[in-house]
Amino acid sequence: MKKLFACLAIVAMSCVAVSAEELKSGLAAGEVIGAFQVVKVAGAEGDGLAEKGDQLCYRCKYGPRPQVMVFTRKTDGQVASLTKELNTAVGANSDKKLAAFVNVLGADKDAAEKGAKDLAAHSDVKNVPVVVPVESENGPANYGLNPDAEVTVIIANKTKVVASMGFAAGKLDDAAIASVIKQVKSAIE
Repeated sequence: MKKLFACLAIVAMSCVAVSAEELKSGLAAGEVIGAFQVVKVAGAEGDGLAEKGDQLCYRCKYGPRPQVMVFTRKTDGQVASLTKELNTAVGANSDKKLAAFVNVLGADKDAAEKGAKDLAAHSDVKNVPVVVPVESENGPANYGLNPDAEVTVIIANKTKVVASMGFAAGKLDDAAIASVIKQVKSAIE
């Protein structure tokens, strides 16, 4: 009986380890990305789509183009690194019409806007708008964002999700960013 409980304990611990690494957040591959309203705070000056303070649907404006949507509750450190990498990828793949935008989430809309401004300033984004969704606390309801995810990245092409990745607090590291960029490149090839 003790051996049985020991085996069950090992199995349970291994399941916890796997689920701690993988955080389900966002739409599943193959699902259609829906419309949602955001307010442009910074970045992508002169993109011809919106000025600072405008409310719009970037997902709609980008249409079927390949696009990356980042939803974040944090605006420093690795999120700034991810934003810089996306800015570079969008610039390098303009011929493929790659687009991206970063959504800053939070219960306090004013704090989210301040965070969005800070993120844009630290990331020097020329190609990526930084926005605050109208549904600012947890993002658009129809996107299934996990409230435990500090960062969620959704990659879509032709209005369908190619990949969706959720990262718990502290899990967005250099390896995770490299994986995101690799998946972005795969989605546009």
